[in-house]
Amino acid sequence: MSNAWRNWDHVLKVDPDKSLVEGETFEDVCRTGTDAIEVGGTLDVTSEKMERVIDACRKHDVPLYQEPSNPAVVVDDEALDGYLVPIVLNAGGVSWITGAHKEWVRIDDVNWEKTTTEAYIVLNEESSVAELTEANCDQTPEDVAAYATVAERMLGQDIVYVEYSGTYGDPEVVAAAHDALDEATLFYGGGIGDYDAAYEMGERSDVIVVGDLLHDEGCDAVRETVEGVKDAHGKTIDA
Repeated sequence: MSNAWRNWDHVLKVDPDKSLVEGETFEDVCRTGTDAIEVGGTLDVTSEKMERVIDACRKHDVPLYQEPSNPAVVVDDEALDGYLVPIVLNAGGVSWITGAHKEWVRIDDVNWEKTTTEAYIVLNEESSVAELTEANCDQTPEDVAAYATVAERMLGQDIVYVEYSGTYGDPEVVAAAHDALDEATLFYGGGIGDYDAAYEMGERSDVIVVGDLLHDEGCDAVRETVEGVKDAHGKTIDA
């Protein structure tokens, strides 16, 4: 699997359990300027819901990835460019570090050429993902930097993901994670709702991930975040 994310600035995460804003279509979603679409969610996700989104996006020329929350929702579909599988480094239960992954390998023929992992550091204690994984979210910038180093140097992770899911994070924490990395790509997700937030976190990370904004505000709002992070990285939006 090529490290396509090294050239990304913006990922749009589509929750298959949530609806689009009234009047918008997945064609509109694919025209926001995002570099990739990631299909995934924490609660009430099924393979059927995943497939619905994949089918709706498959004919559009935007890289399409699945982020499975558990082995039961993995979709085998040629429309997918790959699978981005979370490993929650600060989870309270081993299932979210290796347990669920072991089960996937045990019950399925994993396509390793299309599969990579994301080393998550979950930091919003009130988020669904924190509750589900029993994550220890009481982490200083130094702690998060250390987790990032462990991910890259000890675990060989190519993606480190600072996740504030549902709330805007601490820019100092994100910067600390970024500074700790040499070659791994830093994803940031959480609470990005406008140009300024995208710009600020874009200055401190390699890739921003926008999710709730799509379902709450719609494609025009997402497009603003694309502009923000591209400007932070000194790039122009692809036509």
